[in-house]
Amino acid sequence: MNITEFFNTLTPDVLLGGFVIFLLRLIDMCLDTLRMLFVVRGQRVIVWILGVTTSIIYVVAISSVLTGAKHPFTILCYGVGYATGNVLGMRIEERLAIGFKQINIVSKNKGHEIAEALREKGYGVTELVGQGRDGTVDLVSSSVKRKHAKEVRKIIKDIDGAAFITEDDFSPVQSGTWRK
Repeated sequence: MNITEFFNTLTPDVLLGGFVIFLLRLIDMCLDTLRMLFVVRGQRVIVWILGVTTSIIYVVAISSVLTGAKHPFTILCYGVGYATGNVLGMRIEERLAIGFKQINIVSKNKGHEIAEALREKGYGVTELVGQGRDGTVDLVSSSVKRKHAKEVRKIIKDIDGAAFITEDDFSPVQSGTWRK
């Protein structure tokens, strides 16, 4: 099929079918991406519900492609919906910010100041002194809810823009006190 034939065969039915397939795959993959992220966080009930939902939507979407017009446009819509759904699912998960972050800070000489500023905001903090390549450094560690990680990074950067910061996702084993 050449480009002229392609555009000449884009009937309203093909366009509508492609749009529906795109939306089905967008929703399917968005939910499936969230499902995988909830798997990592051990949220069994949410994973089950999302698994059933995404399976049903997938079957409807793939059936539409295989039994419909079989036009290159609908196949393209299937692929674009798949890719867009993955990205959108990741964005939604970032906004939900479910889970916890372990934030580790290495500061040349402002570790105590960072620790105190975080404590003032209600965060639990552990301070250590370490030996780096160029001498003594302050090591500061704080476990926070993911929704607070951005605020914590801002506090750190406002005090020491040169601080080395790492973050890791984790699952608490034993409860502690978390800032609301």
